[in-house]
Amino acid sequence: MLQDAAHIQEQDTLWVNYKRISHGEPPLEPLFTLKDALKAIEQYYPVKYEEAFSPIPGVTVRFFNAGHILGSAAIRLDVEEDGQHKSLWFSGDIGRKDLPLLPEPVFPSDVDYLLMECTYGDENHDSVDFAYEKFKAIVIKTVKRGGKVIIPAFAVGRTQEIVYFLNMMASEKLINSLPIFVDSPLAVAASKIFRGYPEYFDEETNDFIRKEKHPALDFQGLHYISTVDESKALNEKRGSAVIISASGMAEAGRILHHLKNNIEDKMNTVLIVGWQAPNTLGRRLVDKEHKIKIFGEEYALRAEVVTINGLSAHAGQDFLLQYAAAVKGRVKKIFLVHGEPEAANVFQDKLKEAGIGPVEYPIYRQEVEI
Repeated sequence: MLQDAAHIQEQDTLWVNYKRISHGEPPLEPLFTLKDALKAIEQYYPVKYEEAFSPIPGVTVRFFNAGHILGSAAIRLDVEEDGQHKSLWFSGDIGRKDLPLLPEPVFPSDVDYLLMECTYGDENHDSVDFAYEKFKAIVIKTVKRGGKVIIPAFAVGRTQEIVYFLNMMASEKLINSLPIFVDSPLAVAASKIFRGYPEYFDEETNDFIRKEKHPALDFQGLHYISTVDESKALNEKRGSAVIISASGMAEAGRILHHLKNNIEDKMNTVLIVGWQAPNTLGRRLVDKEHKIKIFGEEYALRAEVVTINGLSAHAGQDFLLQYAAAVKGRVKKIFLVHGEPEAANVFQDKLKEAGIGPVEYPIYRQEVEI
């Protein structure tokens, strides 16, 4: 992923610099390059969940399962300094209860300071069960009319959840002989990693694997697409199919080609399974704009567009409150991060109502000594 991100940084900077130079402005440097990424990767080494290690003298670190995506971790720091012990827990992205594949997040305990995300501090999500029922209905409806389901999806996490949903549908005999394609090099690579670590799946997923006697992310009818030629060939296929491709907000990647070739057919469905940022192609699809521009060309949006909001990998407000309540009465201060001001302010009020705190929402570049 880091190499992929570096490539995007380099390409975006080239585009920005093209405009800057034409206006007589000095060029910018990318945040990091592929060379930087490869150098950073050389420093990697694995650490198991809850295994203590000391990066520098006086500091002990442990990772705890954050339940967000495979391998995501909250970080606990225990610091010994000047004869004093202080502890800090950084939540990272907090996952949800009952998400497909992954166990629930480990809650913080017995810490002095908590830094926690509040992305959805102002709202809750539909349940995962509700999202699955809606997903099933959309796929079945589209297949019955002979259309394709085109799904822009984040390569890591969301793609694997959707594949698991389709696996469940196949096991229920709801999509017999329906071809399913995962068409994203990063998603294919990430799915291979997921398949290699079933010990990190939740108990429900492992029960499903034992019952169905096949892996969670590999079943009859599922095809992982790697090459460009294979990807192009999908646009020549006739009949119903499901195509899952990146990027999740439809701003780049192979999904653009699949949208270009399919959104003008009213038999098809574009299924949006994640939040779409303003001014992205994904948001324009959600808003059902009549004309959609892809690669500089306009296409009429005739395909049905459906949004499912219950698949976010971020905890909603109620679960965030449970997470913070785990340190109620013990924590010296909670810092809210990774949330827009509106969400953070609403969540800050909720914490105060529950008697959890004190709470602070730091401003950009603010420094705090603890």
